[in-house]
Amino acid sequence: MTDATVLTKPSDAFSLTKLWYDKKYRSIILQMIAMALLFGAIFYLAGNAVSNLEKLGKTFGFDFLWAPAGYDINQRLIEYDSRSSHFRAGLVGLLNTILIAVCGIILSTIIGFALGVMRLSPNWLVNRLSYCYIEFVRNVPVLVHILLIHGVIVTTLPRTKDALNFGDNFFLSNRGFFTPKPLAEPLFYVVTATFVAGILFAWYYRRGARIKQEKTGQQSPVFWVTLGAIIGAPIVAFIVTGMPLNWEIPELKGFNFKGGLALKPEFISLWLALSLYTAAFIGEIVRSGIEAVSHGQTEAASALGLPRGRTLNLVVIPQALRVIIPPLNSNYMNITKNSSLAIAIGYMDVVATIGGISLNQTGREMECMIIVLGIYLALSLMISSVMNWYNNRIKLVER
Repeated sequence: MTDATVLTKPSDAFSLTKLWYDKKYRSIILQMIAMALLFGAIFYLAGNAVSNLEKLGKTFGFDFLWAPAGYDINQRLIEYDSRSSHFRAGLVGLLNTILIAVCGIILSTIIGFALGVMRLSPNWLVNRLSYCYIEFVRNVPVLVHILLIHGVIVTTLPRTKDALNFGDNFFLSNRGFFTPKPLAEPLFYVVTATFVAGILFAWYYRRGARIKQEKTGQQSPVFWVTLGAIIGAPIVAFIVTGMPLNWEIPELKGFNFKGGLALKPEFISLWLALSLYTAAFIGEIVRSGIEAVSHGQTEAASALGLPRGRTLNLVVIPQALRVIIPPLNSNYMNITKNSSLAIAIGYMDVVATIGGISLNQTGREMECMIIVLGIYLALSLMISSVMNWYNNRIKLVER
């Protein structure tokens, strides 16, 4: 009996302490404790906030979203008027935020890549001009850029009655840029379907051409086939269906233009400011990414007789993207978050609608801020997911 007791005691002692002294299990326990403390703090703060709201005679809830908003929004992508709900006002603001983010990402990427390549140009003047632009823009707050560009647009462009006229179809004034608005007829869906089918066909053809080239070394006319599928086929469908598209021309009525599409000066100012500001950072990212590629790659391409432009497009940029994409993700998210500064010039984004006027009218500070925070968190996570997916596609595959 004594021997059995002696043999089991060390085993029992080990089984009770191995969870803590084992590095793997100790890490899991510490993480569980940390998560429990975090959720406990969140529940405590939430309960404390609700209790304080009750003492002030306020309740916590999102029922206010269905009440009439009672205010107008000057630029909107969907139907909206002052009788619409706060929820619809927030939706209009969200679409405006997404619009400025998407447009800003596209324009800043184009300008940023151009600046990055110009920074490495052997031409002294081009190199210095891009360097001065990048250093100036990066060291001035983005809000200053927004206010400056908005002030230039509003004060330098002519008044509505003296608007610049381009072919009696396009008008530019300090009230915005007015263009014809397309009005689709029933058969236009055929053109749209052809365009979507062309994109799908081009993707499958490009994929098949790449596989064929990897197996046989034969190149297919990818560019011309893609051009014909995405642009040529929809044009043919548009002509065959009788051009099912009309245009609503803007006309001067009273003190402003009516009809057509209007790009407000607030949108143009915010778009240009965010794009030009972020492009300066992207330019430095592109420059460092290109310099990260071994110089032996360009020497090998030159030895094969490739010109400088083809070397950049086919050899350098594809390898530099692996260095460029990760920091580019942060700049894309910064564009989205910096769009909240739109309230300084009156652009009605989600901060100005739900986080501004709706908050002041309803007195639901916590609920409105939770919505705004949740929206920006969701947008940032979506951008990060897309960029991480693309980064995984282009990364080096090791054996």
